Formats: sequence, C-alpha cells, structure tokens
Amino acid sequence: MYDLVIDNIGVLVTAEGNKPLKGKDQGKVRTLENASIAINGEKIVSIGNSGDFKEAKKTIDAEKKLVTAGLVDAHTHLVFGGYREYEVPLKLAGASYLDILNAGGGILSTVKSTREASKESLYNKAYNFLDEMMKHGTTTVEAKSGYGLNLETEIKQLEIAKELNAKHPADLAFTFMGAHAIPPEYKENKEEFLRIICEEMIPKVAELKLADFCDIFCETGIFSPEETERILTTAKEHGFRVKLHADEIKPIGGSQLAGKIKAISAEHLIEAPDEGIESMAKGGTIAVLLPATSFNLGKNFARAKKMIECEVPVAIATDFNPGSCPSFNMQFAMTLGCSKYKMTPEEVIVAVTLNSACAIEKSEILGTLETGKQADIIIWDAPNLNYIFYRFGNNLVDRVIKKGKLVVENK
Repeated sequence: MYDLVIDNIGVLVTAEGNKPLKGKDQGKVRTLENASIAINGEKIVSIGNSGDFKEAKKTIDAEKKLVTAGLVDAHTHLVFGGYREYEVPLKLAGASYLDILNAGGGILSTVKSTREASKESLYNKAYNFLDEMMKHGTTTVEAKSGYGLNLETEIKQLEIAKELNAKHPADLAFTFMGAHAIPPEYKENKEEFLRIICEEMIPKVAELKLADFCDIFCETGIFSPEETERILTTAKEHGFRVKLHADEIKPIGGSQLAGKIKAISAEHLIEAPDEGIESMAKGGTIAVLLPATSFNLGKNFARAKKMIECEVPVAIATDFNPGSCPSFNMQFAMTLGCSKYKMTPEEVIVAVTLNSACAIEKSEILGTLETGKQADIIIWDAPNLNYIFYRFGNNLVDRVIKKGKLVVENK
C-alpha cells in the first residue's frame, strides 16, 4: 500500500543523479511517457508505467500532463524590509545600479528598512513570498542575508529564514552575505568593516549555525577580488562553503577567483571573461545565472552557451530581491534561459532542478525524480516540456506535491 500515487502522467521529464550536469550532458534528461510515481511518506519509492501501482491511500490523476521535479531557486534575497519602486523613474532617467547605490539608495535603502523592521513583519512578508513561489512551482529556495550589514540584523535575517524553514512547506538553504555592500557608518573606514566581518560576524554566524554558505558581492567600488578572497578564506576556516556574486557589472576578476578557491558557485556572471569561465571549469564551480536581473536592468545576458561549451555546469535562478529583480517567478527565468541564453528546454530544466540543487548542496535529496529522492513534484498544465517555454507569461503550474503532500492546486 502506497501513501500516494501520481498516475496517468503524459510525460515525465527529469535529470538523474546527484552531480551537476555540464557540457554535452547539461541537457541530459530521462523522458518517460504514460508514467506513474509511487510515494511513501516524503519519498519516491518507485517509478513505473501508468496503472502499475494500484494499491494506494490516495491517487492523483495527472490527466496526461507533463510532470517534472520541483523547481529549485538557488539565489534569492528572501528576507528584506521595504520595497524600492521609487527606483523605476531613476532608472528610466539613466541612473545605473551603482549610481543609485553610491547616492545612498539601492541596497543601502533596503538595509535601512530591514534594520528598522520587526522580526514579525519580516517573517510574515517572506512567508507570503514563499506561498507565491510555491504556486509557481518553486519548492526549494536559497535565502541570503545581506540587508543588515551589522551583526544584529544579519542574525535577524538568518533566524527568520531558519524559522521559515521549520514552519513553511518549502525547503530553504541559508547563506550569510554580510559583505553585500559597505554600510554608511563605515563608508570612510572600509578596513574596519572588513575586520568586523572576518572577526565578529563570520565566527558568530558559524557558532549559531545559522548558515551553510558565505557569499560576497565582488564588484567595482564594493569588494575587490583581494578583499573577497580574504573574507571567503575566513569563511572557509569557519566551515562555510563559499559563493560569490561575480562579474555582474564589471569583469574585475570574480569568476577567476571563484575557480581558484573552488567556490561551490559563482553567481550573475553577466560580464565573465573567457579566462574566468575557464577558471570556473577547472575549479568545479557552478555558474548560477540570473537572466531576470539582466532583463530588469537592461543589461547583457550571461554567456550561458559558452559556459556549457567549456564544461561549466549552469544553473538558473531568479535573484529575487527588492531592487534589481523584484520577481520570484522561476518560469519567467526559464523562459529567458531559452530565449536569451539560447539554452534548450532540456538544458534549462536541468539548470532549474538538479544543477540548482547541487549549487545549494541538496542534490542528494532533491532536484530529480528518482527512487529514494524527496517527492517534490510539479504537474504542469502542459502536454510536454516545450509547451512551458512556448506559453511564456502564464503560470502553467497545475499542482505541486512537496515532500509527498499536495500543497498547491491552481485549478
């Protein structure tokens, strides 16, 4: 007797395994027609033909629709105060991302709002975001801090993320990003802020076990490659796996550093040069690309096909945040992956499931539909994989199963 059976699946599409797919394997998927999935508890226990599993406490009829693994958003800034809609006319008038930041807006505006917000208000806001994400098929979310830039608020953000993980159906991964910008109080004393990050913030976050990863914004006028290496080396010494925002605006060496220090992921990479891509390939670094940010900022799109060609595993995420990408819609990011990166639907589905799961070290339990994996499953209102890229701009998620339980019905 199975707890749940998803039967009458038109076509099941999934990557396989626990390691990121790259190069010619980036789009390697298993496709099964007329399939069925049997689930006990939170896990998949068998995959077979439609009608194979007759003894079940509950059966869901997939109605001949497409089924994939749940989407994994491996780059978000989930917990934040305020919004930044006031930036729209500034950007239309020609102000750049760095112009707004240097004028005290951008990240620093959100830092002020997040410092002032109560834990309850931040929690409720992020909980609602997770509800909406799940309605769009996102079942696992990485949550970065970085809107505190002081120990108290960084801890507040991470504690909220931990509480959300305990109480919301979604799975969360936790990233400390105290080095997201230079706070106003240290604008004239950057070295002291670097000391605080290395000697106070990183050790305390590690002691409290609030994060698994440490990230940093390696960018012109923010943190140099040398400063980035100093912070991430300290993070490694305290047991963190390291990530970095690299080559988003200027190619200052972030992607080269990512490969050198064997970062688990480098993120953005809009301007990553050939030598940076080669370094990431050698270092085994996953490229977490964020096409909706390029779209929103009117910037170039990362060279995804070049990265695939050079054996760098590519993941796609949203970069959900209140400034450069106020969208958590992974389906939109997937559409851009096809239309702007020129990735195939198969390459994109691997990028938003298995490769993204690898980027947050959850591929042992999720990211594919296989026996023994967590039952995180999307039934799409679509007959095949190509259709979800063809019908852009619509929420094509029909139903979502998370850890073996039906959590979303969009009918």
